[in-house]
Amino acid sequence: MTYAADGTPAPRCLVTGATGYIGGRLVPELLAAGHRVRCLARSPGKLRDHPWAERVEVVRGDVTDPASVGEALRDTDVAYYLVHGLGGGRDFERTDREAARTFAEQARAAGVGRIVYLGGLTPPGVPEQALSPHLRSRAEVGRILLDSGVPTTVLRAAVVIGSGSASFEMLRYLTERLPVMVTPSWVGTRVQPIAVRDVLRYLVGSARMPAHVSRAFDIGGPDVLTYRDMMVRYAAVAELPKRLIVPVPMLTPRLSSLWIGLVTPVPPSLARPLAESLRHEVVCRDHSIATWVPDPPGTPIPFQTALTLALERVREARVATRWSSASVTGAPSDPLPTDPDWAGGSLYVDRRERLVDADPQELWRVIEGIGGENGWYSFPLAWAVRGWLDRLVGGVGLRRGRRDAGRLRVGDSLDFWRVEEIERGRLLRLRAEMRLPGLAWLEMYAERDESGRTRYRQRALFHPRGLLGEAYWWSVAPFHSVVFGGMARNIARAAEAGAAAPAPAPARGRSRNARKVP
Repeated sequence: MTYAADGTPAPRCLVTGATGYIGGRLVPELLAAGHRVRCLARSPGKLRDHPWAERVEVVRGDVTDPASVGEALRDTDVAYYLVHGLGGGRDFERTDREAARTFAEQARAAGVGRIVYLGGLTPPGVPEQALSPHLRSRAEVGRILLDSGVPTTVLRAAVVIGSGSASFEMLRYLTERLPVMVTPSWVGTRVQPIAVRDVLRYLVGSARMPAHVSRAFDIGGPDVLTYRDMMVRYAAVAELPKRLIVPVPMLTPRLSSLWIGLVTPVPPSLARPLAESLRHEVVCRDHSIATWVPDPPGTPIPFQTALTLALERVREARVATRWSSASVTGAPSDPLPTDPDWAGGSLYVDRRERLVDADPQELWRVIEGIGGENGWYSFPLAWAVRGWLDRLVGGVGLRRGRRDAGRLRVGDSLDFWRVEEIERGRLLRLRAEMRLPGLAWLEMYAERDESGRTRYRQRALFHPRGLLGEAYWWSVAPFHSVVFGGMARNIARAAEAGAAAPAPAPARGRSRNARKVP
C-alpha cells in the first residue's frame, strides 16, 4: 500500500489528456501529493521525455474506445477527464458527447470513486443554444459526467493564465505586437481569469472530496476584468508603453479569429472558440469550492501576480507545457516514413549529406536547437512566405515557435512541425503540420561515417495525396537546392563554429536531385 504525505492511502488516479496543456502539468502535481498515477494516451511515446515519465504507468488508448477506456480505469479511485475537441473540426460536439458517454459508462462499470472534469464557465441566464459551440459542448460534457452515477466534480473556469496557455499567449501577442489595436467589441466583456496554479490546486484537491459531493463548481481568481483591462495590465507588467485600444463592433467571431490568427501564434481554428467564449460575461457565481478545497494564504492568485509568474517562466525558458502540445493534425494510424514498401504508396525524398569538422555532440546541439528564434538555417524569406501562406489557409504558420529554446521532446510543436521522434544525440524527425496535400517529414541525423568523421545527414520526405499532391511536390522541387541544400550547409557551418546561430544565406551549390521511391 502506498500512502500520501498525510498518512492516508494514496488515491490511484487516471489522467486523460496527459499530453495536453493542463494534463501535462497535473501529473507532477498529483505525484507530489503522493498519488499513484496512470496516464491514458493515444500516442504513449509523446510522454516518454517528460521528467515524470518513469514515475507513472502509461497505457495506450482512446476515450472513444470503450475497451481501452475500461482497461485504463481498472482499479482506479479518481479519473481525471481532461480531453475536449477545442479546434477539433466540425463534428467536435458529437465527438465530445460520444467520448464523454463512453467514459461515464466505463467509469461506472469499473467502480471508479470519482470523476474530475475541467470545463468552461458559462454565463447565467443565457439559453444554451445561444452559447458558443465550444462552451455548449463543455457544458454538455459536464452534465453527462454528472449523470454517470459516479460522484463527479466539474470545475468551470474562464480564462486560464499561465505560461504556454492559449489564453495567455493570445493576450501576450495581441498586447506586445499592437501598440494601437482595432479590436472586437468583446474587449469590453467582463471575465474572471484564473491562474493555472490555482486550477491545478483545485484539480488535485478534488481527489479528496467525500463521496456525497457530486456537483459543479465555478473557479476563478479574485479579479473581475474586461479583456481591455487585461491587455492594459499586461502592458504594465511587461513594461510596455500604454496601448491604444479601439473597439470595432462589426468584427464578428469569425473575423476576430482570423485577426487573432494573423497577429498571434494561435491558429484561427483555435482562436475562434476562444473568441466566441468571450461574447458573454463569464464571472463566478460563488466560491463554494473553498468548502472542499480550502484556499491557502495568498490564493486565489491575483491576475497581475499570475501575469508576472507566467512572464517569468517564458523569459527563463521554463515553460513545462504549451497549448500546442495537444494540437495534432495527423491521425495515429497515418504511415511513417520508415514503413516498409511504403504501404503500397509513393514517397518522394530529398537527401543531403555533409561532412562536419566538429564532434557529433556539437552537431546535435545545433540540430536540437533548430526552429523558433534560431530559424531554419536557410533562405529565411522562403520559410517566412511558407508560414504566411499556411496562415492564410487556416494553418498554424511559423509562429508557434518552441516550448524550450534548447531541448526538444517527442510531441513538442516546433513552428509548423511536430516532433515525432528523437534518438537523443543522433536523430530528430519532424512531421509537418502545415496545410499540405499529403504527409511530410524532415529528418536530421548526427552520425559518424566508416572513417570516424562526423556526418550530417538530412532527408525531406513527402507522401502525396492524389494529383494535387503530385503537383505540389514538383512545383516546389526547383527550390529544394536553396532551401534544403542551404539548410544542410548552414547547419554544418554552425556546428563547426560551435554556435547555434544561422550563418549568412548561402549561394546556390551542388545538390542531389530528388528521386521517387516506390
